[in-house]
Amino acid sequence: MAKPSQLVCVNALFRGRVQGVGFRYTTERIAHAFAVTGFVRNLPDGRVEVQAEGEPAEVHGFIEEIETRMKNNIRERTAQEGPATGQYPDFSILF
Repeated sequence: MAKPSQLVCVNALFRGRVQGVGFRYTTERIAHAFAVTGFVRNLPDGRVEVQAEGEPAEVHGFIEEIETRMKNNIRERTAQEGPATGQYPDFSILF
């Protein structure tokens, strides 16, 4: 595993037809194929937030796979990257 200083945290916001279509459950399943921790949740304004931590290649690959699998539902994605906090033991859906 990478040193904590080499880990990143990406906070991505997805807009489009992303609620009520299984986006969170698909994202959680995708996360199992990558070495990432964090969460996915619906936001009150209709967007979905994904926060993922891990090695840069794993996190970026995870976000790319979400975009690939859910491309018909995503109209826009924004993302911010920073250092990982290490606060998440696994990847989960927040309700």
